[in-house]
Amino acid sequence: MTGLSHEGGDPDITKAVILIGGPQKGTRFRPLSLDVPKPLFPVAGIPLIQHLIESCVQVPSVKEILILGYFSSDEITPFIGEIRPLYPQVRIRYLQEYTRLDTAGGIYHFRDQIKAGNPSSFIIINGDVGGDFPLQEMLAFHSNLKTSGKTPLLTILATEATRQQSVNYGCIVENKETHSVTHYVEKPETFVSATINCGVYVCSLDIFPIISKIYATRQQLFYDGKIEENGETWESIALERDIIMPLTADGNLYVYHSNRMWSQVKTAGSAIYANRQYLAMYKRRQPERLAGYNTGKGEGSPRILGDVYIHPSAQVHPSCLIGPNVSIGKNVTIGPGVRIRESIILGDTVIQDHTLIRYTIVGWNSYIGKWTRVEGTPCDPNPNKPFAKMENVPLFHEDGKLNPSITILGCHVRVPSEVVVLNSIVLPYKELSRSFSNEIIL
Repeated sequence: MTGLSHEGGDPDITKAVILIGGPQKGTRFRPLSLDVPKPLFPVAGIPLIQHLIESCVQVPSVKEILILGYFSSDEITPFIGEIRPLYPQVRIRYLQEYTRLDTAGGIYHFRDQIKAGNPSSFIIINGDVGGDFPLQEMLAFHSNLKTSGKTPLLTILATEATRQQSVNYGCIVENKETHSVTHYVEKPETFVSATINCGVYVCSLDIFPIISKIYATRQQLFYDGKIEENGETWESIALERDIIMPLTADGNLYVYHSNRMWSQVKTAGSAIYANRQYLAMYKRRQPERLAGYNTGKGEGSPRILGDVYIHPSAQVHPSCLIGPNVSIGKNVTIGPGVRIRESIILGDTVIQDHTLIRYTIVGWNSYIGKWTRVEGTPCDPNPNKPFAKMENVPLFHEDGKLNPSITILGCHVRVPSEVVVLNSIVLPYKELSRSFSNEIIL
């Protein structure tokens, strides 16, 4: 397709669009997503989506952030009301889709809201990724392509993966001199490229006429009875499948490479890894968020190892050893002698004396007794392989057994004293009476 026509827009105005999906998605995040929409799950002390918002706020030209999804407004809007005062320089809105429209279908449905104000371009971020995104640099790269006489439709943030893991992502083949995309395959069956799509884009407004043509074609096929919805509306248009893959031949898609922290957040295990990465980012850029930054190591403070977030309302006994890579939520109470590392403890939880917690997510309002051990198995990237990513392993092995992973306690779970819970998933409102290992407790 040729004939791109949009002429610039206001170079001082950029919008950001965050795509968060809906309640039918995030099944791999259960049971955590049973209690709260996945975008609102706290990682490093704040919801996942707030990390993405903070990335966008760092770009001076971003004047508005639009959150698109098909969660009920009642689930998302209160959160936006809470955080608006924190970011007065931008307008933040939630736009609810009437059904699942996918990545490109959503931005097309709300095209008027995105185009309002005549921005020069807009940022798209998939809601299930986390990282240190070079958004300002991407915008500059995209803008420089325009000034050099090119007509960039889309710039894709890319990083490197191992040859074996690359097939789990969208794979990009590029012209190394011009950085234009020459070939793109979403989750190929065989190796295509180690350069993978990060799910972050800078788009020109010229993308809307292209989506419009796809929309009109699919609409006519639907009217002619040639499209079967199969659980998806015909208006569902995927950016990767329907836009990027067919348009690689036009030479208007480009790649911006990054070696900064990036990961998908699709499973509970990946939330533990993202928690570690975001805590490390706090240490570099917002150390005041970390435990011990303002209070030091006084007599009333627990011993802290590495990067730890503790909500100001939490009560942690001074004899505890916390860290590295631990987040402790609102109104948590932790008794004497407790040891916690590589874990997320959610709000209003009580952990009694001398308990050990490792590689675990403890849900809201849970209770863990004395001298108890709750432990999971890390799913970290292989440190001996350059560019290795998280392994999103399936829940069950081929022989039907539960794959070792982090331990998850759903909300309102009670674990008695002097038991061991290893590599297990406990659904909400369960009261355990004994030890468990490699089990799902329904």
